[in-house]
Amino acid sequence: MDTADYPEPLPKGWHKTFYTLWIGCFITGMGYSMTMPFISLFINELGTFNRFELNIYSGLAFAMTFISQAIVSTYWGSLADQKGRKLMCLRASGVMACTIFVTGLSTSVWMIIGMRFLQGAFSGYINNATALMAGETPHHKAGWVMSAMMTAGVTGNLIGPLIGGALSSSFGYRIPFFITGGLMFLVFIATWVNTKEHFKPINKTDMKPMKELMHNIPNLKIIIAMFITTMIVQASVMSIDPIVSLYVKEMMHDKGNIAFVAGVVAATPGLGNLLSASKVGHIMDEIGPEKVLMAGLIIATLLFIPMTFTTSPWMLAFWRFLLGLTNSGLMPAAQTILTLDVPDEAFGRIFSYNQSFQAAGSVFGALLGSMISGISTYSMVFAFTGITLFINIWIYVACRNKKATVNN
Repeated sequence: MDTADYPEPLPKGWHKTFYTLWIGCFITGMGYSMTMPFISLFINELGTFNRFELNIYSGLAFAMTFISQAIVSTYWGSLADQKGRKLMCLRASGVMACTIFVTGLSTSVWMIIGMRFLQGAFSGYINNATALMAGETPHHKAGWVMSAMMTAGVTGNLIGPLIGGALSSSFGYRIPFFITGGLMFLVFIATWVNTKEHFKPINKTDMKPMKELMHNIPNLKIIIAMFITTMIVQASVMSIDPIVSLYVKEMMHDKGNIAFVAGVVAATPGLGNLLSASKVGHIMDEIGPEKVLMAGLIIATLLFIPMTFTTSPWMLAFWRFLLGLTNSGLMPAAQTILTLDVPDEAFGRIFSYNQSFQAAGSVFGALLGSMISGISTYSMVFAFTGITLFINIWIYVACRNKKATVNN
């Protein structure tokens, strides 16, 4: 990182805060992907379920975190504007350390679902860490920082399934939960000790109502379009996650090291994302996030066509790798657009709304994938996901055209 590129001085302690939060996001992403791709196999060991029941329970286990997250994230966003984002990072990492560890002790599917719900109610480390860094970084470098923070999570998502698959195969499905819980406790300590936020608290009585702030935001339709984009892109990522190990199991005809291959399939989007994120971030700063977002949406939609007809787990991994290359620009572009059009006093609340839409996308994607695979086939999940991305393109184009009309 070359600080000479910054015409504005960085706040004192910026680098230490950035690296600490980057590592925290990395561990959060790694912990998630160490456990989630294999949770359907974990559930399968806790009872006797038919195909439909197993798919639905897996979908619920995934979705429950995001249901509670969507419900409470606006409250946490308001609190973040009053108390700062560092406190929100501490809240998320501390509670996640406890709930993930306890999930590993589960004796029934409903205990898993309950712990996932509780985890979601207090989660949000990556989003708050991203919002914290957005507030600490000059706008002209926001694209690079958003991509760098996103890279932390996707790098963790890349490594997590491989580690989780190896641990699950050797020691069972509970061990990754215990390890993740311990790592999140270390994230809590590191965030508490190493991060510094230059935050000016806003008294609750001085906070403008969100309705007034939204009314004063220029190009509000674009902000809403970014919320919808976040939701649909997240749904496209999550639609296959709850059942990826079951799909791989079917394609492998229940033979071979299913957990490892499922881990590879789950990890390949993260690999693609990791390889392209930094480059995409710099391109975003040069040509603008709007062009990057549009190109990414079109390519991602097209990639779901071959994935619909794939019958080999290795070909599926290949197409998901290409999807990861493409997706590296989608979330950072949407978040960068938010940072450019939102006043500082509304950062926490706007990012919390965005988190709510992201959580809603996770719920929608997980339940959509589980239901479609339960009543039809796993491949149809990709067809429906491609359709939702095509709808997203139409929404974005409509809102962008309105923005251009207003500016002219």
